[in-house]
Amino acid sequence: MHEKRKEKGLIYRDIAETLGVSIVYVCDVEKGRRNAFEMDKLNILASVFGLSDEDRTIMYDLAGKQRQEVSPDLPEYIMENDYVRYALRTARDLNADEAQWLKFVEELQRRN
Repeated sequence: MHEKRKEKGLIYRDIAETLGVSIVYVCDVEKGRRNAFEMDKLNILASVFGLSDEDRTIMYDLAGKQRQEVSPDLPEYIMENDYVRYALRTARDLNADEAQWLKFVEELQRRN
């Protein structure tokens, strides 16, 4: 967040006002002293920073890792789709490695 905030010429106050939180809270999140923002605030930040889809995904992944949780853009999708949970559990049970997942993703992309 620090780099994007500086890149846009924003100060903590700007971000705090936009998100409706305190300046101290923004500073603490940026310095890793508090958990990453919730999904609604992450989406606001993505808009403020003008993030590409790829950068938005990276932001979600970083937020999830920081919280030691699934990336915040995924739980709703996972919970709404039985086949996604089935695929994840199958991959887990089969101990799927990165190469197998990459092959799976490539096949999905090819079909689309």
